[in-house]
Amino acid sequence: MRQLTLQTKRLTLRPYQLTDAPGMQQLAGERAIAATTLRIPHPYPDGVAEEWIASALERAASGKAYHFAMVLTETDEFLGSVGLTVQREWERAELGYWIGVPYWGRGYTTEAAIEIVRFGFEDLGLHRIYASVFANNPASARVLEKAGLTYEGRQVQAIKKWDEFLDTLTYARVKAT
Repeated sequence: MRQLTLQTKRLTLRPYQLTDAPGMQQLAGERAIAATTLRIPHPYPDGVAEEWIASALERAASGKAYHFAMVLTETDEFLGSVGLTVQREWERAELGYWIGVPYWGRGYTTEAAIEIVRFGFEDLGLHRIYASVFANNPASARVLEKAGLTYEGRQVQAIKKWDEFLDTLTYARVKAT
């Protein structure tokens, strides 16, 4: 499936372009972003954004993942990322997202997550969408709840991040029948 461009009230969720790399490096380079995500490094080295964008485009072409650049529709200002990593054999996907610190608390991530969940069920035909967040990130847990995912449980000390073991919270939603 060719990756689509999705619209919400305020956002355009579109396939990544290499021109997004500088904005990605600047926003994702903040320690606060890396602290709330599993795979974003800190410090954020030069070239990582370009490599990630290239791999995201390859994964979309193969149907393995759909990662969208989250941009303001009015200005095309890059805010962050939202997407699904698909596991076709189980008809499920993992939801992931991050948004730059200057845009926290404005509802953009919730707006994007709601649309990506819709995309997963309606356009990709998935049965289950799930996500895990660090337990010390209640704002991210609220995003998942507002996107219609239900709390399923806590994994104690499931992830080691910067020499500290962190609990994760899992949320999920299954397609309405």
